[in-house]
Amino acid sequence: MFHIWYNRNIKKEQEICTVQIRTENRIMKKRIKLLKAAGLPLLLLAGWQIASMSGCWSAYVLPSPLKVWTSFFTMVRDGVLLKHIAVSFRRVAVGYAIAFLLAFALSVVAFIKEQAADYYGSLLEFMRNVPPISLIALLILWFGIGETSKIIIIVLASFFPMFLNMKKGLCSCDTKLLEVGRTCHFSWVQCFWRIVLPYAAPDILVGMKIGLGYGWRAIIGAEMIAAGSGLGYLILDAQQMSRSDKVIVGIIVIGIVGILCDKAFSWMIKRLTHGGVGDSWD
Repeated sequence: MFHIWYNRNIKKEQEICTVQIRTENRIMKKRIKLLKAAGLPLLLLAGWQIASMSGCWSAYVLPSPLKVWTSFFTMVRDGVLLKHIAVSFRRVAVGYAIAFLLAFALSVVAFIKEQAADYYGSLLEFMRNVPPISLIALLILWFGIGETSKIIIIVLASFFPMFLNMKKGLCSCDTKLLEVGRTCHFSWVQCFWRIVLPYAAPDILVGMKIGLGYGWRAIIGAEMIAAGSGLGYLILDAQQMSRSDKVIVGIIVIGIVGILCDKAFSWMIKRLTHGGVGDSWD
């Protein structure tokens, strides 16, 4: 009895040690990955500091990292930066939602009736090759410099990556799965919601993720041309006021907000697809 009890304790201790080793290895890998990711930004930051201290460029052209940080802190404290972020994010959210609804509706039409592409295919292909920013002048003439023109730009930028991926996902559904649905006496609606849509979910989510990035870039360009608020306007206004520190703050904030949106979307995708789609660089 003592021998059996002793062997059980030994096995339990071995299992605990194994779990601890695996946990420590995971933590170590995360730390190494973090150090690798931070290496290049820290190197660029050091080079930036050295270049600003060398005197080769004036503080007007290349402000020091400390000056940029001070401007960032001041803009956050005054609420100016958060206001511009909120304005840009609201525009992207509205335009992105409209683009999603249009892309999903049209992709369902393409799935139901492939011949319908004969009517709208050439127009979509034409619009897909026209940069949304090139339409700003015309949109301003039609709708003014209000929110409508900017939202249309976001819709045009976000629509096509979402539509193409949604169409691919829906139309590539395995016919054998549909036959199984018919065997189970599923109606067309049941087949769509229980078979086609889950099958196309990875492609749909990838298209949504890409469309979000396109929409975010498009609104920054639109705000730099015709806007009175937003991150794009913040950068243009700072450039006209010869505040290069604020220009750099705006650029850094755009990148950070974009990364946070991408990470949030990746997390949501992993939760919905149980680890299906990872980081953009994986």
